Amino acid sequence: MTNINPYINFGGNCEEAMNFYRSVFGGEFMGPVMRWGEAPGCDEGEFKLPDDAKGKVMHMALPISEGSVIMASDAIDGLGPKLTPGNNIAIAIGPDTREEADRLFTGLSEGGKVQMPMADAFWGGYFGSFEDKFGVNWLINVEIKKED
Repeated sequence: MTNINPYINFGGNCEEAMNFYRSVFGGEFMGPVMRWGEAPGCDEGEFKLPDDAKGKVMHMALPISEGSVIMASDAIDGLGPKLTPGNNIAIAIGPDTREEADRLFTGLSEGGKVQMPMADAFWGGYFGSFEDKFGVNWLINVEIKKED
């Protein structure tokens, strides 16, 4: 089943904001906090991050109810669209299969701007992102199940 969750980008205070949301909703974060400096290639070519960006949050997730998760990251200048009030939230979709992800990506991105085509991601997912023709940001990620 496909799930839909909000994904919020912050300008450097993601961890503070997510800790605030946790104080209100309760619960625990899903998995460890992923930092930009942990991404493969963060010291190379066009993806080279400034040192002060490496400790910023690349991904955090806080379950707030059955099937609902607030996800967030710190926006890094030069990676993705420039953060401005109003564009700092995306709709994150979690389909069950690559085929469903590809179908949703193709349909929803038609006439829009692809930021990252669907591809295998270093965290083990199958991921893509885009802005649709109405200016709405979307993130699609299939969790790839590891076989024991």
